[in-house]
Order: sequence, then structure tokens, then C-alpha cells
Amino acid sequence: MIRVLIVEDDPMVAQFNRCYLEQVSGYQCIGAAASVEEAEALLENARPELILLDLFMRKKGGFDLLNKIRSNDTNIDVIVISAARDPESIKKALQYGAVDYLIKPFNFSRFKAALESYRETYYRMNTPDSISQDDLDQLIGRSPNKGGNTAMQSLPKGLTSGTLKILWEAIEKHGRSFSTEELAQLSGISRVSVRKYLAFLLEIGVLQSELIYGTGGRPLDKFWVFPDKSQVVETYF
Repeated sequence: MIRVLIVEDDPMVAQFNRCYLEQVSGYQCIGAAASVEEAEALLENARPELILLDLFMRKKGGFDLLNKIRSNDTNIDVIVISAARDPESIKKALQYGAVDYLIKPFNFSRFKAALESYRETYYRMNTPDSISQDDLDQLIGRSPNKGGNTAMQSLPKGLTSGTLKILWEAIEKHGRSFSTEELAQLSGISRVSVRKYLAFLLEIGVLQSELIYGTGGRPLDKFWVFPDKSQVVETYF
């Protein structure tokens, strides 16, 4: 079991995070801290492998804890869960070593994708077996060109392979043209996030889109999958 510490000053959000965590196999919540000071005290005795960390709290903030963890060379990973969506905060969190970043409010599908992706990486990195280049490329989200016409690159920052897989499975299940709203409802992922992934799929040539004008006069983007593009998407999983 991967031991997790929740650091969140909003009791309701902390409880939501705990409930979400309990629905993902392979994890054990060892406690919750309402402040950085409380988290630092818990870290003296607890041995979490992962911290779910809010950035903005009273007195000290999440960056203070992140900085202390990295300064002490502590072997603890961090997933940031924060309402901060400005590029500077996100960039700083990633530079401080956060393995993922969830923007509040988020849904369970995105939370689950983050935890499943981390769990896969954690288990693979804690095996005595050597890691091949192909395994490493998959773990860090890099997909070498496999000879097709589409250049395979790592996912852009802010996108994860787990969420992409959820959306692609929803697209294949839908089986026909779809809108952003329809895909959001089918996948359980927010429309804002869905738009980002659809933009990526358009960029790599997997989807095509067309602006449709309905009876109400409001334009609507409809998307289709180009034939035989599944293999291209699957190299990013």
C-alpha cells in the first residue's frame, strides 16, 4: 500500500480527498494535516510515500513544505491539489518536483487518473528489475516515433496519459461525431479539461472538426475521428 498524507486546510475538501483516495486501490491514508506546521510534525514520525498538497493555506503555504522536502532530500512525492491556476504557480510547483497538479474544482475521474498513473510509476520504480528504454519512455510520457507519419512526442504539460486514455475510451464508445459537452458527460471529465485534450488530438491529426449551426443559431463544434488513428493515440498511454 502506498502511504498518503493529505495536507489541506479546508476540512470539507480534505474529507473529499480522503473519500476519493479510498476509492482507488493500492493507497492508504495515514492522516490529514490542516497546516504546514502540522504536516511537518506528522512527517517526523509518519513515513508517507505521497503527499496530496494544497498550496495556499494560512501562515505557511504549500510551497514552504515542498521546499523543505526537496531541501532535506526527503524521498516523498507530491501531487498538488490547488485552486491556483496561474502559470507561475503551476510552473513553480513542477520545478519543485510535484509529480502532478490538479486544479480545484476537479472531478473524480481526473483524481483517479492521477493516482493510477502515480501508482504505476511507483511500483515500476520500486522493483529490483532493470528498466528498459521503452518502459521508461512509457512511464515519463515519451513516445518515440514508430515509423508513422505522425511525430510522436511527449504529452504537453498539464495533460496526463491516464486522462487521455479515459477520454479516448469514451470517444471509441461513442462511435460517432460528438461535441465537447457530450464527451464531458460521457467521460465524467470537466468541459474545460475535455477542450484541452480535444485541442491536442486535433493538433496531432487524430481528430477533425467542423462548426455546425443549429436551429437556435448558436454554432457548435462537432468532432470526428480520422480512420485508423487508434494506434497513434495509444502510443501516449
